Amino acid sequence: MSSYSSSSSTVTVDDDISAVPQDVIQTHILTRLDGPALAATSCASSQLHALSTQDDLWRQICTATWPSITDENVSRVVSTFPSGHRSFFSDAFPALDHLRQPSERNPDRHLPNELVSCVDIHYKNALIVSKTHVIETATAWFYAAPLRVDLFDSKDSVLAPTLHGGEGDTWLKDLEENLTLSWILIDPFKKRAVNISSGRAVAVERQWSAGDVLRARFATIMAGDYNSSGRSGSSEMEYVKCEVAVTCVRSKEEGGEVHVREVSMQVEDMEGRSLSGRDSLVILQEAMENGKRRKRGEGGQNGKVRYEEFTERKRVRKEKKDKRERVLDMACICVGVTKIVSMQRSDA
Repeated sequence: MSSYSSSSSTVTVDDDISAVPQDVIQTHILTRLDGPALAATSCASSQLHALSTQDDLWRQICTATWPSITDENVSRVVSTFPSGHRSFFSDAFPALDHLRQPSERNPDRHLPNELVSCVDIHYKNALIVSKTHVIETATAWFYAAPLRVDLFDSKDSVLAPTLHGGEGDTWLKDLEENLTLSWILIDPFKKRAVNISSGRAVAVERQWSAGDVLRARFATIMAGDYNSSGRSGSSEMEYVKCEVAVTCVRSKEEGGEVHVREVSMQVEDMEGRSLSGRDSLVILQEAMENGKRRKRGEGGQNGKVRYEEFTERKRVRKEKKDKRERVLDMACICVGVTKIVSMQRSDA
């Protein structure tokens, strides 16, 4: 309990707060705080803790932050979390920091039968997409096929009236600075959640072959498997990229409308291969349960920095692989030439 001393008495925070009517604190003070501020307030005193942990307060904050969770089924699931919406917020609001896997995995771990996706996209704080999607994960097809979750059907799109775009590179920079995305995965069985988005785009690129089309990428880099090196006997940490791609299309007319046409999520390894549903599920569940949560952009290690590091490692690995293949090809050619020369000498 916090306190301060004077020459005549010691006054606690609870003493000061007790002088303020509880309804004033609840109605006029706590309702004005955002999630991080409310969490900090709950640590100030026992009375503030009791008032700041009310689920109604946290429900208002969560639904304002992620309108998609107002879905009736999602709201029911979140209400079953250990501390309701407060637990959900502590899971989903911070950035995921999961670059190390445990040395051993439990082979008998229970994988969820479904994951619930809650996706919200804002442009300059204006909501343009809010959608939930249930992923059935208990099928043989899901386990074996490469994981790809599409939020929209192939012919669907969402008009984004506030996302007017610009000319040339201006539109790219505008999206990188002002487009934000949240993709929360919820495990209804274990009552955990994780936000797999980087928040802001880590890369925005123009699709030149498709006209006035931009693709914004949101990515979180996380630990994959350990890859043993046969030559050195050392272990190299494997990383995977969980990426959400958002495709924006602008009509060719002057001042044309902008539509969000595609929002999709995939998990990719350092070889550029899309992971299967089962492999992706194991990694995502591990990140959800054991991944650390941190303030976004903390220590300069934000999503874009890690995405660029991952891309560079992937490039270096590809160059080494290509070099090994060229050496192997040359060795095969040399062996072949040697055999031909030897045969010709034998015939002579």
